[in-house]
Amino acid sequence: MPPTQAESVIKNIIREIGQECAGHGEIVSETLAAFMVKAVVLDPSNGFNMDRTLMKSDVQKLVKLCVSRLLDSKNPSLDTIKMQVYFDMNYTSREEFLEEHHRVLESRLGPVMREITDNRACAREELESLYRKIVSYVLLCSGLGSPTDIKIVREATAALQSVFPQAELGTFLTLSKKDKERQLHELTMIVTGIRLFNRDCGKGGEGIDDLPAILHEAIPATTQHIDSQIQIAQDQAYRYTAILEKAAKNPLMSVELQPCMLKEALYNVRQYEVFLHIILSDVITCAQEVEMMTKQLGAQLEQLKMTIKSKTAVPTSQVFPIFIALSRLWTSFQDETVLISVLSNLTTHLEPFLGAHDLLFPEKVMQNLLDGLTVKTDVCRVKEHLEDRVPLVDFRKQEWLFPETTANFDKLLIQYRGFCGYTFATTDGLLLPGNPAIGILKYKEKYYTFHTKDAAYLFAENPEHYIDLIKEKAKKNAELIQLLELHQQFETLIPYSQMKDVDKHYIKPITKCESSTQTDTHILPPTIVRSYEWNEWELRRKAIKLANLRQKVTHSVQTDLSHMRRENYSQVYPPKDASTQSMREGSTRVPRPQIYLAGLRGGQSKITSGVKVNLTRAVDET
Repeated sequence: MPPTQAESVIKNIIREIGQECAGHGEIVSETLAAFMVKAVVLDPSNGFNMDRTLMKSDVQKLVKLCVSRLLDSKNPSLDTIKMQVYFDMNYTSREEFLEEHHRVLESRLGPVMREITDNRACAREELESLYRKIVSYVLLCSGLGSPTDIKIVREATAALQSVFPQAELGTFLTLSKKDKERQLHELTMIVTGIRLFNRDCGKGGEGIDDLPAILHEAIPATTQHIDSQIQIAQDQAYRYTAILEKAAKNPLMSVELQPCMLKEALYNVRQYEVFLHIILSDVITCAQEVEMMTKQLGAQLEQLKMTIKSKTAVPTSQVFPIFIALSRLWTSFQDETVLISVLSNLTTHLEPFLGAHDLLFPEKVMQNLLDGLTVKTDVCRVKEHLEDRVPLVDFRKQEWLFPETTANFDKLLIQYRGFCGYTFATTDGLLLPGNPAIGILKYKEKYYTFHTKDAAYLFAENPEHYIDLIKEKAKKNAELIQLLELHQQFETLIPYSQMKDVDKHYIKPITKCESSTQTDTHILPPTIVRSYEWNEWELRRKAIKLANLRQKVTHSVQTDLSHMRRENYSQVYPPKDASTQSMREGSTRVPRPQIYLAGLRGGQSKITSGVKVNLTRAVDET
């Protein structure tokens, strides 16, 4: 059958299943109907041959089986499939969700953006209307208040006028469309930063919620709720596991209990627990991001206060980058708020898929079944065999990994979500946690853990046998394909969230998507002549200006720096050593006078007689 014809047949089957269920008062989505068709076809007990073309009787049988399973309200297997389909259709990764969220916001603001960028306002009233539209766009894009609140509009208008006065609209209208969009985006971030700063200073911030405080309350509440739900699911799973273990050892109890329904209930709570752990991981990531952004917000506001202080004018090159950083931080806070809300709603909408437990296994029935049993947790089961370890001497051909010999031991992708494959295959679907401390078996680039050392021994002897048993069990219970991550063995049932992890050579289902096209307003470049003037007086003014220019003379001025500018050369005589001779110095010397007087003191006689003796030498003797 050609692919197009097969696709048409499948569509008709899905449509017929939906109509049959709607006739019985049950609304079934196309995705759920398609999943149920594949699940029924995979079940070997239904007798469908995948290699043979479906006859009309086969189609009728297929529709009948699918409708009967979809209308069974007391079937934990159906609840698990519904839960998986709902989670697959509503959950996406953090990056993809934020990207889609921003794309939706941009598409909603597209008409407002086009009204501004395509505007050709000339009159005063038109310019004022255009300015009001820019204010509305800034408010809508920032998400800080409603554009219908007068106080919020006044505050946003004042912030916008401080960076983009209305007088600059003329320059704005001359820009290209891309430049207008870029400028609008920058103005939105700057105005948002100004309003956030004013709110922090207590001078504004009308209509701005305290998102950091809201998130600091919402994240712990959401985490606590998810933790409580995980604990409830785990307690229920531990009780089911204890009963199934007892039934496996007691064949008489197994006949009375109908363990098939109990195992489906176990799969249901285990799948619920897996989804809650995925959501909790995203909530923890949100908490880490919020804590980091809160510190950054405080640092940016403090830096802005230090920059501005009490100054009346601050350079835009200093404050605009901080305003833009504040706006981006606040946008991240808004993203985290939306993400926490979506994750909380997703958690709430998963709870109704557990409704069959109270109907099938009331508390009184569970207490009777648990009489005399010891309910063990997963941690207790791991501790029981913590000292057991597979000796490498017994296995020469297989490769075993241990914590002390493997660097990324905790990051290995374990098959069957960490459950023991041998126990599941030999007990017809009992889920027991594997113990990595015993040893991880590496087989065909895949990793397996086991509940006990004996289970590891038996599985390692013939891995293919037990892998095939698990695959056959998954065909009978299609919910196990996603619970145990068996998508590589059933390519057509791969969830969308895990489709990117599958290698390209695997078969992917044919999908369709809604697409749309849009024609530009003006396909050809505009032919408007900007120099055209319809006003006669404006033309006269230009003519007079040109006539006056004809009578003007161009003058030139020569400056000192440019005067006679040319390359100049000068020549000098190098200095040389020279000396002069002056007269000889001469000196003369006269004799020192040496005159002595004697007899001045007197003597024995009464008459003093003095004697003068001149001992000075003659001039010629010196």
